[in-house]
Amino acid sequence: MPYLKIQTNLTVNPDQAQALISKVSKLVASELGKPENDVMVALSPPVPMVFAGTDAPTAYLELKSIGLPSSNTGELSQALCTLIENDLAISKDRVYIEFADAPRAMWGWNGSTF
Repeated sequence: MPYLKIQTNLTVNPDQAQALISKVSKLVASELGKPENDVMVALSPPVPMVFAGTDAPTAYLELKSIGLPSSNTGELSQALCTLIENDLAISKDRVYIEFADAPRAMWGWNGSTF
């Protein structure tokens, strides 16, 4: 049920993209204490982006999950920004993250909701 969408203005080669989303999937599962079988991660193709008036490498992440505790968002932000900085060489101060707690009735799967 956790879903992380990564948008960046960088071109990421297919091998690097697969390694990145696999690593992020494990990180999200670990940080949220959820099975990785329930985690979905998507990396969008390069998106034209400007942040702070420049098109220098930047990223926008959206993390949605049922029961996402606001008390964990600081730790999640640190972990995700560090991973993005290490793997994509995007400075932490050029990453925005949107966190959203999804109500069970608003999250569908397998022809039903949670």
